Amino acid sequence: MAKGGFRGGSYGGMNQMQMMKQAQKMQQDLLKMQEELEQAQYTASAGGGVVSAVVSGKRELVSLTIDPDAVDPEDVEMLQDMVIAAVNEALRKCEDASSASMSRLTGGLNLGF
Repeated sequence: MAKGGFRGGSYGGMNQMQMMKQAQKMQQDLLKMQEELEQAQYTASAGGGVVSAVVSGKRELVSLTIDPDAVDPEDVEMLQDMVIAAVNEALRKCEDASSASMSRLTGGLNLGF
């Protein structure tokens, strides 16, 4: 190696400082995004609106509405299926919103979040 080889100099240090600032900003943006997602609510329905489910960004069922006309003692299984379908669709909407937000934040890079 030549005498007085590469020592990093001020250019390398400046680049590293910029990278640290970008990482800190990304972390702040990530925390803000997580807060916004947790406060959001996602609604889905099944059976033509007979069953409606609302899920929070924390992936918790917040409310479940069932039209009284849907309650048929002879066909409880259909009602159960509609509840499951509505809740699962609301959860999918939550997950899609989370993935889309993360993709916007990371510029489409998969960083393992």
